[in-house]
Amino acid sequence: MSSEYLVEVSHLKQYFPIRSGFKTIPLKAVDDVSFSIKPGETLGLVGESGCGKTTVGRTLLRLYKPTSGSIKFDGVEVTDKNIYGLRKEMQMVFQDPYSSLNPRMTVEDIIGEPLDVHKLYSTRAERHEKVMELMETVGLNAEHATRYAHEFSGGQRQRIGIARALAVDPRFIVCDEPVSALDVSIQAQVVNMFEDLQKQRGMAYLFIAHDLLVVQHISDRIAVMYLGHMMELAEANELMNNPMHPYTQSLLSAVPIPDPETARKSKRIILEGDVPSPLRMPTGCPFRTRCKYATEQCAKAMPELKDRGDGHLVACWNK
Repeated sequence: MSSEYLVEVSHLKQYFPIRSGFKTIPLKAVDDVSFSIKPGETLGLVGESGCGKTTVGRTLLRLYKPTSGSIKFDGVEVTDKNIYGLRKEMQMVFQDPYSSLNPRMTVEDIIGEPLDVHKLYSTRAERHEKVMELMETVGLNAEHATRYAHEFSGGQRQRIGIARALAVDPRFIVCDEPVSALDVSIQAQVVNMFEDLQKQRGMAYLFIAHDLLVVQHISDRIAVMYLGHMMELAEANELMNNPMHPYTQSLLSAVPIPDPETARKSKRIILEGDVPSPLRMPTGCPFRTRCKYATEQCAKAMPELKDRGDGHLVACWNK
């Protein structure tokens, strides 16, 4: 059974129990999020720190067990029973290239570990050959194979992490802020490498990032999250040129503009107040405490993510 979408997420919730005095209260990291990704498509996921982006990515791969909701991969529900088989299809590139690689393993063993786990070779020579091919694919030299992770720069370590994710030839990769820990010049190289790999292998990405310009460059569609909720979802250029949600508008107003004339004319939208604690969320729309358009309706219920035309989805009572 196959569907138009490779990944389908509906009403995903991820709550973490937090002890507060004598009682346990849920921290709602992801609260009722739905989206889908087509084969070969890149969905960018943006939002400020702590909004639940990484939790969404990790829950998709069942690194966290979801509180509720459903995740389907190629029309099949992802469960604890079948996730081992699906691990070959779904992989992750982690945010921190310094802590996501085992310091006691050589580069060859780090990249070859997925091949060991899924038994994807018949001889040691075949394994070595596959690892060499993967290293070449991500721009590493053969002599790097016997070295350890601490001997590499951040950009090279991230390449090792990408080679490890590619080892099982996945169809979907969660890229969790894969360039945020890197220098700007290296960021461009890694982002271009992601694009080239996608063209060669036809993979789909969930690309999580802070930098809206990086996300616009690589994504087909962009989703905006705030405090565990999906606020807006649209095609990349449509979202950048015509943001509808007040939160998206304020995010985009903070993006630096390289042209001084345009920058002087553009108006920065400064949000009032602080981000509420995810342990004490406001009722209704979580953004209402910082929104100048907030009404009584906003306090009563969270608006649904509705299509405002051409697949531009917005969760706002006033739009």
